[in-house]
Amino acid sequence: MTSPAESPGSDAFLASLAGLVHGVEGASREIAAGQIREVRLLAAAGALAERMVAGSPARVREGDMVLRSIAAELGGVLRVTDRTTQRRIDEAVTIVQDYPAALDAWEAGRIVRGHVLAIVDAGSVLPPELRGVFADAAIPRCERDTPNRVRGELEILAQHLHPRSFTERHEEAAAGRCVRIVPGHDGMSDLIATMPTAIVEGVHDRLTQMARAIVDTREERAVTGDAEVISTDARTTDQVRADLFADLLLAGTPALDDTRDTSAGPLGKIRARVQVVIPAHALAGDDHDACDLVGRSPIDAATARQLAGGNAMWERLVTHPVTGTVLAVDSYRVSEKMRRYLQARDQHCRFPGCRQAAVRCEVDHTQDHALGGKTETRNLSHLCQRHHSMKQFTAWRVRQLSGGVLEWTSPLGRIYREDAPTPAVAFTPADTRSTDAAPF
Repeated sequence: MTSPAESPGSDAFLASLAGLVHGVEGASREIAAGQIREVRLLAAAGALAERMVAGSPARVREGDMVLRSIAAELGGVLRVTDRTTQRRIDEAVTIVQDYPAALDAWEAGRIVRGHVLAIVDAGSVLPPELRGVFADAAIPRCERDTPNRVRGELEILAQHLHPRSFTERHEEAAAGRCVRIVPGHDGMSDLIATMPTAIVEGVHDRLTQMARAIVDTREERAVTGDAEVISTDARTTDQVRADLFADLLLAGTPALDDTRDTSAGPLGKIRARVQVVIPAHALAGDDHDACDLVGRSPIDAATARQLAGGNAMWERLVTHPVTGTVLAVDSYRVSEKMRRYLQARDQHCRFPGCRQAAVRCEVDHTQDHALGGKTETRNLSHLCQRHHSMKQFTAWRVRQLSGGVLEWTSPLGRIYREDAPTPAVAFTPADTRSTDAAPF
């Protein structure tokens, strides 16, 4: 049991927490050193296999056999299968040969293992001769943010460097769209649909909104007739989402929409929302670069143009092709201007490391409204539900600096600066005397 002397915020609690943070920091450095050494050794194992079959006419087959044998030997030491070890050897060879600058940055403590893996993963679409150039551009981006947050930016960067247009490659990939079944256990199976990312995100988003509509209102419904089944519904959001998926495909309508017999049921009116960043040259017809599906992954320019121009529920961001500055923020549906501006500026939750898209976050008063905080852009930012609650109910504190920069202070007094995401939003304020002025 925690003693009163160790209550949150007390000197005893903070001293214990500081000791843990210091210990974890030291352990992380030791772990990183061991991981780097292992990567170099595994890469050396791959190089050994290459040397053993150099010049052999049956090089591919013999090389694979030698590598399998080496992987089996190392797997015995690592206590993993030879297949797993061989995959780790291949990954290590890729890091050492194609991304030496990333490995050096990891060894110097400028980035962490997650950054290196994000660089390797994003750079996998590039031919080997371009991966070094990609790593040089990716490392500075990694130094200023977490692996999860920077992953989308690295994917866009890699697509920009690719010699073939993203649209051309997307068309080839889209030709392989399919639906397949993977048998499971206990009477369960996975139904997997491989489709364009924008379609998948829209489907998942709509299912999520429909599931929330059921979960949020079921306790409010009267316990009469069919409503009794609804009011006692204890399914999780994931379970409701799966049931809705089956209902819509098999019956064409959700089975648990208690307003389905009316013309304005809440589930039937729900439409998916996806936030897309579209460079100005992509809207003009340039298909080489990818567009950014915020919080997820790149999509092709043709799809982005279609979403921007043909559906009233899609919001549009137009960015400068070189600087990334937002040139225009617009929407075909009626929406509040301040919220649109903040979605364009923030793009995602503004707690360090979180990448939840702004369209799925809450707008938070940095200085609480109850304490005099004004409802203006310089005092507002997007936080997901998890981090909004942390700001309210823990000792984490935040203040908003010039240009939308958030400065978070941990319970130990550590400072974490959360810069405005790139591409940054730049509006020309009516009053040029204040660089902080809101655009309305």
